[in-house]
Amino acid sequence: MVIAATNKSIDVVKGRMLPGMNLAENFRNLLAAQDAGTAMFNSFKYAIVLTAVSLVICSLAGYGFEIFHDRAKDTVMSIILLAMMVPFAATMIPLFQMFSSANLLNSTLGFILPTVSTPFLIMMFRQSARSFPHDIIEAARIDGLSEIAIFFRMFMPTMRSTYAAAMTITFMNAWNSYLWPKVIMTDEGMITMPMLIANLTEGHYTDYGVLMLGVTLCTIPMVVIFFCLQKSFTEGITGAVK
Repeated sequence: MVIAATNKSIDVVKGRMLPGMNLAENFRNLLAAQDAGTAMFNSFKYAIVLTAVSLVICSLAGYGFEIFHDRAKDTVMSIILLAMMVPFAATMIPLFQMFSSANLLNSTLGFILPTVSTPFLIMMFRQSARSFPHDIIEAARIDGLSEIAIFFRMFMPTMRSTYAAAMTITFMNAWNSYLWPKVIMTDEGMITMPMLIANLTEGHYTDYGVLMLGVTLCTIPMVVIFFCLQKSFTEGITGAVK
């Protein structure tokens, strides 16, 4: 992909596997064809906002399901997990109608609401809460600490690896999201990087050098975040608690 971004379109089609000298030209053509700066800014904005809000909501839900456990919550959790079986395409049209009626098209709120809370993340935080020492919670309650303070001052710092894993997953999903933004973002000023890449393939001619450059730019943020959080991501997935 990176090598193809430095070559001409005809060289990419021929399968050239050596770096070329066309990177600057491809970059100029990309900027001329699409507003890459706006797309990159929007993708970062949507992904960061969705990740931050999602981590707070899903961790609160997972913590509540486990720490304040009862049979009714088990039933609710089962219903939430069943929602994972429903494909997004089945709910997309009614979601669009709801968001259109609420005037949430072309908005950050419209982007984040459908995925701000996911069954997978709730289940992930619930499993992590099972390894959280309950003796610490009881001691904090005796000392007069409120339930909200216990969560933010004790649970969150202890579960750093789980939050890192959840952040990586959520950010990648938000960054790569294409179908829902394509449906609700009708304004060119709200374009995201996946939408920009899709636009590069439209028309009678596709410049594969420019396309590969766009894909490279879209991939770099995810690669950087994953490698920076790789250790914490592994610990969070395996449920390690320090």
